[in-house]
Amino acid sequence: MEAAPNTLPAIVVERLPRLVRAIRCLSARAIGDESVILADELAGITAMVAEKFTNDRTAEGIQKALLLTVGCVSLGLEHELGEEDDDATLDFLIEEGAEHAFQAGFRMVRDLAALPEDSLVGEYDQDPVYAQRRLKDLFVDICSADPYQNWAGFEKFEVQYKQRKAVQAIVRAAGWLRRHHYAGPINDADLNAEGVIAVAIIFAIEGGGRIVARTGQADFERLVKSVRKNKPDYEEGWAAMMKQVPAQHQPVIAERIESYRTNCTVIQKIRTRTAMKTLFAEFENYAGSELDADYG
Repeated sequence: MEAAPNTLPAIVVERLPRLVRAIRCLSARAIGDESVILADELAGITAMVAEKFTNDRTAEGIQKALLLTVGCVSLGLEHELGEEDDDATLDFLIEEGAEHAFQAGFRMVRDLAALPEDSLVGEYDQDPVYAQRRLKDLFVDICSADPYQNWAGFEKFEVQYKQRKAVQAIVRAAGWLRRHHYAGPINDADLNAEGVIAVAIIFAIEGGGRIVARTGQADFERLVKSVRKNKPDYEEGWAAMMKQVPAQHQPVIAERIESYRTNCTVIQKIRTRTAMKTLFAEFENYAGSELDADYG
C-alpha cells in the first residue's frame, strides 16, 4: 500500500486588531507621557462605550465595551492609514489621538447603518428607535474585537458597504420610476424596489416610453392584449424607456433588462396562448406589493 504524501500545515497569518498591533510597538520605545495619555484616552473611550452601548455597571459590560473600543478604533485606523505599518499607526495615535480614530470608525458604522439593507423598504425603516437599534447592532457586529484574536472587522465592513450601496442604487432607481409614474408620483412609504423595476420593464415592452411603476390586474390584461395584437419590438420599447432614465439609474435598470430578456417568464409567455389567469399569477411574483388590488 502506497504511503500517503506528507502534508504541511496551513500557514496561519496573524492579523490582530490594528490598535493592538500599534500598541505592541510601544515596547520598543521609551515609556513617556504619550503612552500615559494614550492609555487614559482609551480608558475614557471604553467608559463612554460602556455607558452608551453596554451595561457599565457590570464586569461583563466593561469587557464588551473594551472589545468594541478596540474594534472601532482599529476600524478607524484601517480607514485612515490603509497599508501604513504598525509604527506609523502608533505615531498617528499619539499625534491625532485615539478619539480621532474612534470617531472615524464610528462614522463608518453610522454611514453603513444609514444605507438600506434590503430592497423592501417599510415605514419602520424611517423610525428613529429602529434606526438607533440598527446602528447599535451593526456597531456590535463589526467592531467587537478580541485583542488576542485575529479580527476581520474592516473586511466585513467593506463587504457590507458594497452590498448596501448596490441595494441603495436599486432603491433609488425605483424611487425615480415612482416619481415619474405616468399617472402621477407614487408617494407610499412602503416600497418594493425590485417590484417597481419589474413592473416598469415588463410594461415597457409595449413601446412608447411610458413609465409604469405600479399597476393592477385590469391594466395588466390590457397590456397582454395589446402585445398579442400589435407584436411590438421589445428592444425598442426598452430603449424608449431608457432614454428617459437619468444616467445614474441606468446601470441598475439595464442590468434588470438583461436578466428579464431571457429569464422573465411573463415576457416569454405573454405572446403565447398562456391563460390570462396563469400569466397574471406569474406577474404577481415579479410585481409583489406594487400591484393595486383593482379587482379579483
